Amino acid sequence: MLKLTPTLGAVLVMLALGGNALAHSQAAADTPAATSAATSVTAAPVPPFDLAADVQRVLKTFDVPGMAVAIVKDGKVVAANGYGVRKLGEATPVDGHTLFEIASNSKAFTAAALAQLVDDGKLAWDDPVTRHLPDFQMYDSYVTGVMTVRDLLTHRSGLGLGAGDLLWWPTTSFSTDEIIARLRYVKPATSFRNNYAYDNLLYIVAGKIIAQKSGKPWGAAVRERILAPLGMQETTTSVEAMRTGSNYSAPHSKINEKISVVKPMQVENAIGAVGINTSASDIARWMNMLLNEGKLEDGRQLISAKQLNEMWSEQTPMRIRTPKPPLAATKPNFAAYGLGLSLRDYKGRKIAMHGGALQGFYSTVLMVPEEKLGIAILTNAENSPAMAALYWRILDQYLNVPASDWITLYAEQEAAAHQEELERQSKESSARAARSSPSLPLAAYEGEYEDAWYGKVTIRREGRKQIMRFSRTPDLEGELEHFQHDTFIVRWKERNFNADAYVSFALNPDATIERMKMAPVSTETDFSFDFRDLNFTPLAAPKAK
Repeated sequence: MLKLTPTLGAVLVMLALGGNALAHSQAAADTPAATSAATSVTAAPVPPFDLAADVQRVLKTFDVPGMAVAIVKDGKVVAANGYGVRKLGEATPVDGHTLFEIASNSKAFTAAALAQLVDDGKLAWDDPVTRHLPDFQMYDSYVTGVMTVRDLLTHRSGLGLGAGDLLWWPTTSFSTDEIIARLRYVKPATSFRNNYAYDNLLYIVAGKIIAQKSGKPWGAAVRERILAPLGMQETTTSVEAMRTGSNYSAPHSKINEKISVVKPMQVENAIGAVGINTSASDIARWMNMLLNEGKLEDGRQLISAKQLNEMWSEQTPMRIRTPKPPLAATKPNFAAYGLGLSLRDYKGRKIAMHGGALQGFYSTVLMVPEEKLGIAILTNAENSPAMAALYWRILDQYLNVPASDWITLYAEQEAAAHQEELERQSKESSARAARSSPSLPLAAYEGEYEDAWYGKVTIRREGRKQIMRFSRTPDLEGELEHFQHDTFIVRWKERNFNADAYVSFALNPDATIERMKMAPVSTETDFSFDFRDLNFTPLAAPKAK
């Protein structure tokens, strides 16, 4: 993996705890407003609840082209509707059957598929991963030996936030097996089981276990064991399959502050972590099954109540931060991660939820078990405040608590936070040593560099420009411009990434390059652009002239 251009991680954490990245992007915020600037609360009367009117207001306020909303209550589908358009510039409307990429909301499907294998006696939650994948290896040999199937799903491995995500994000040429093999080179950020840090790579490993135990690919196993029994006939397990039909949504991102259509992100190598594409109509079936203790409409048990309880139970505590005053009511009393679902409370009720973010798509699925209430919001734009504003609005209505004008509150917070980030970047740019020069001639920085887990990047002169390219990520190509001293900024050709990065070189005493490090320029950059985890060394250090 909340434009406030949030990070994927902020999406996930914000959604999980109240309010992108994702998130995805889960990065620095554990509550919906942890990174938002304080703003004045608009003291205006709260409009009466009207789902269609509220959604239209959200679409306009947050500049979202299209959205699908599913609401289930007491086993009945209250709503499975579409709003807005599938693709900006075209009139075709979103309906209840329009497919959206739901990204990390796929993690609950992976957890459910593993729960079925536990029911079948084919594995146990606390089996060592190496019992099922003998070649599995983490950076630390101790962690390799003791990591369990449960650990794969609970974000407590010791990996840093989004560590290794550049192996699949944005679209790469690495295979699933290559991604899993390269885990052994990704250094941990903390000790094993020490604290919560959202990751994607271990869900890819979980997907591999499902394939190994089922004797078929993850997508086929999920379709056979979950989608088909639920009647989720519209749902696909790959972007390619989704686009063979006609009723699917296009992805949209902000480019220079303007919402634009962008190309879809192919993620076939990351199934297990992401991969499901679904509609409001289908996701309603999924929520009803989970809220009905794992039972189908005809009474058959899809997942045992015992294993479903494992999914809904707290596995890893999550830090709670105090939101800004306008969103104070969203602060939970507890927060934890279960198996494929985040857990928290609101107004005395336990909530199980998750966010999902891929380039051009954000989604959230939220359930209140004791109320038999489920809410799913699928969007074709990168804006988590739009979803948060709407699901709090719907929750207040169905929980019969005093309503707040969440749409106005989140709009104010988003605008303030984005303005704060622009001002921060402006101050950083103004404070740089603008008259400084690189220590070496520009040609000396060119060549091949290699990182232990990602592999190679190149810096080459093309005409009058110096171009950086990531060897296994076709879209990570951009021009270097000097920032100060031996630090440059790479401006990616794909401007919707919002991921321009500092590129800093360290020199040896003999004026050769020792290493190259990277870091995002913007705090709004999705954490899955995990440039900070890269440590490049030159393959053949150019000599200074």
